[in-house]
Amino acid sequence: MAHPHRRCPADDPGRREWQDPEAILSGIGLSVGDVFVDLGSGEGFFSLPAARVVGEAGTVYALDIDAEAIERLRASADREGLGNVVAVAGPAEDHVLCEACADFVFFGIDLHDFRDAGKVLRNARMMVKPDGLLVDLDWKKQPMEMGPPPEMRFDEEKAAALIRSAGFEVVSSVDQGPMHYIISAQPA
Repeated sequence: MAHPHRRCPADDPGRREWQDPEAILSGIGLSVGDVFVDLGSGEGFFSLPAARVVGEAGTVYALDIDAEAIERLRASADREGLGNVVAVAGPAEDHVLCEACADFVFFGIDLHDFRDAGKVLRNARMMVKPDGLLVDLDWKKQPMEMGPPPEMRFDEEKAAALIRSAGFEVVSSVDQGPMHYIISAQPA
């Protein structure tokens, strides 16, 4: 079962008012033909825009523990004719969706949600191509009206340490607006 705060505001229809998935995906360099793995995809806030970007030549793997969210993601992809989405329900700790296939493994404000973030990151390491990128978009660890309580969040230093311990080298850590940061890392 997903954490109660995952529904609000991460899957809230009003999320586009404070987060632009297309701009974020463009900013990380996602392009036609890429393979994009969205861990903790929910209903596809990032997966569906990514599928539009990568096109028929690319693939989007979406994984979430919430089977109903995955069903809604599949229905949305079908409605849009996005045949390049592979949506899987289950815990990220137990799934390696492909080996050395991903140009991007992406965490969209959810790394703190996993039962064992280290295991999920080690699985991500198996999925990312040698020249691929892990991207962790997450909440800054500060009080604010949205998102999980600050004590549940990972500050940038903790997230970077977890990412490094899973076999990555952090290449950048930048602010993504007033509420979020993005850490990008390559396989070490």
